[in-house]
Amino acid sequence: MRPLWLATASICALLACPALAQDAGESPPPAAPGTPDLQTPDVSPVVTDAPDTATEDQVGFAADNLNYDSDTDIVVAEGNVAMNRDKISMRADKVTWNRKTGQVFAEGNVAIKNPEGDTAYGDKIELTDTLRDGVVTDMLVVLDNGSRLAAVSGTRFENGNIELENAAYTPCPVEDNAGCPKNPTWQVRAVKVIYDKAKNKVRYKGARIEIFGLPLIPLPGLSHPLNNEPSSGLLVPEVRLDRSNGFEIAVPYYLRIAPDRDITITPHIYTDAAPMVEGEFRALTDIGSFRINGYATHSSLVPVSGPVIDPRKQFRGYLESAGKFQFSPRWSLTYSGRIATDRTFMRRYDISRDDRLRSTFELERIGNQSYLSIAGWATQTLRANDVQGQQPIALPVIDYRQRLDDPLFGGQFELQLNTLAIARTAGQDTQRAFAGARWDLRRLTPMGQEITLTALVRGDVYHSDENLLTGIPGYRGKSGWQARGIAAVAADVRWPFVGEFLGGTQTLTPRIQFVATPPIENLDIPNEDSRAFDLEDSNLFAINRFNGNDRFEDGARVTYGVEWNFSRPGFNINSIVGQSYRLSDKPSLFPDGTGLTDRTSDIVGRTTIAYKDFLRFTHRYRLDKDSLAIRRNEVDATVGSQATYAVLGYSRLNRDILLLGEDLQDREEARVGGRVAVARNWSIFGSAIVDLTDKKDDPLSISDGFDPIRHRLGVAYDDECLSIALTWRRDYIDTGDARRGNSFSFRIAFRNLGF
Repeated sequence: MRPLWLATASICALLACPALAQDAGESPPPAAPGTPDLQTPDVSPVVTDAPDTATEDQVGFAADNLNYDSDTDIVVAEGNVAMNRDKISMRADKVTWNRKTGQVFAEGNVAIKNPEGDTAYGDKIELTDTLRDGVVTDMLVVLDNGSRLAAVSGTRFENGNIELENAAYTPCPVEDNAGCPKNPTWQVRAVKVIYDKAKNKVRYKGARIEIFGLPLIPLPGLSHPLNNEPSSGLLVPEVRLDRSNGFEIAVPYYLRIAPDRDITITPHIYTDAAPMVEGEFRALTDIGSFRINGYATHSSLVPVSGPVIDPRKQFRGYLESAGKFQFSPRWSLTYSGRIATDRTFMRRYDISRDDRLRSTFELERIGNQSYLSIAGWATQTLRANDVQGQQPIALPVIDYRQRLDDPLFGGQFELQLNTLAIARTAGQDTQRAFAGARWDLRRLTPMGQEITLTALVRGDVYHSDENLLTGIPGYRGKSGWQARGIAAVAADVRWPFVGEFLGGTQTLTPRIQFVATPPIENLDIPNEDSRAFDLEDSNLFAINRFNGNDRFEDGARVTYGVEWNFSRPGFNINSIVGQSYRLSDKPSLFPDGTGLTDRTSDIVGRTTIAYKDFLRFTHRYRLDKDSLAIRRNEVDATVGSQATYAVLGYSRLNRDILLLGEDLQDREEARVGGRVAVARNWSIFGSAIVDLTDKKDDPLSISDGFDPIRHRLGVAYDDECLSIALTWRRDYIDTGDARRGNSFSFRIAFRNLGF
């Protein structure tokens, strides 16, 4: 069998590999007897000098020396022998061709290439003059996608199928970046390997996987495709260990129904819980795609808080589906649905940590100057103290917009029609409809100021009942029919100044905005979509600083601020700071602690710093207008490269109020995560979330000011064809039958063997 070291014993490899250069004058060490060699032999590329005009019945032939015995009709060619027939090429040191029997015997650095780009190497090859079928000794097949099949002996058939004895397969590189030989990260060794050319699939008998040279995993009945196209079969198992379920093993089975349909069935087996089955169906249609994913088991239910009330086992599960369909260039439908049988199922089985499951659909038409949306949504709460009957169901939500050019001043009109119906099974019901028009005009003055003028009018009609079932009085509004009119005018002026600074360019942009709105009876109207308000940099200069449509800020105000931007190659700083002053008080409109209760607002700002792909830092803040105390403080930063990086986050909301019924309570939280490359292809990763809230922030909080919520720590290996990760995670909060404690997961993925 061809020794491993001959694979790269070339001048280039000798220069790149000192170990090879040192032993260049010595005979390379032989490979172990009976061991297939996955290294590429040191032979010339299969580029023949034979005429390439050979037809299917003709053989192109070329060699340095040629002998022909007319009595036996045997041709013996030596030295750079090249043959081709029907786009199949072969090269060897010596070829003996029996023209009577059609047998071709090639030896010495033999390489044969088929039209698909696959190349087979061997010391000795016996085949027919079609160059398609034969028997090979010390065979190596290099497929066009880089995968390799090697064997002590092999047979190649006319249809392109190959059977290998005592063989090995790997898709991994066998040379490093310097061209030096290396063992593949993983390979499959087997007693017999069968390559089915028609299916582009490999089947094994007596197979086992070797990882880093160690035989670790026996794989009876293994088969897999040789390309990226999916093929039915078992995928790589996943192993986990946690306190709630004990030891878990999940073995997915992938079934390809058709080129545009597939199903994955995954049984989950636990030592401390009943088995669970997971299924996913995916489909691609002529107009779009969709998927359906679900989990099902039969176990006892532990409530969000308290002991088991009913120990009897019951059906538990989770179902989700999502899809998008494009009916025409303008019409499309998007939907997503999520539902669980109970509030703790998803956390118990670590499917998701969402505390609400939202289901939506939206039918859209997007024209050149128009937009129509017909949508609806519903929410299932998984929170401990939320009442499901209080969760809104919106059906329908219709929004239509039409843009029109202004023929008089050159501005632009936008007309809007909107309707919304919200129902609750045990709460307030609200219906809303409004029609509005907005006009915008943007101009640049000769001095460089950017002036934007805006005017809008809107008429609203509301109907609501069972208003007293809403817990926060400011959100209820008056029951029955209510109507209101809204009008606003605004002028926004920006004046950028540009100049050189520290080898780069800086832009200083003062900005001032005037907005005037007649008085509006906001509190008579139910508030469904303008809740959880807080003044920040993103809404400081908005015409209506409330999110949503149910609240509209009235009165007259002036907003002022400045934006500064500095940029040079690879580096950028962007910062904005501003404040507003209202000519009249609106203490009942804005909840305390939002930054807008008094005439003079709090100071809000944001700073973003970016340095190439190495650093991204964002700081958002709100300062008390009187004491400059920090009322809102958010920091998000990413530092590092793809291999080694850190992600840092901190948020604190300090409203300096005691409003237990408000949506935005005072909170403080720190987040950290990252990955460190400790060696080539190896890394350590981790993350943690810590609750820093104490009783000063929230009197109802049970946190002591430093309560970990969860963290994880793991080690991973990643290269071109193998991914391994071992993760330890710890949760510190019990939620029903999702218990606090440690969990461990092990994941391994092989290229061409599933993920």
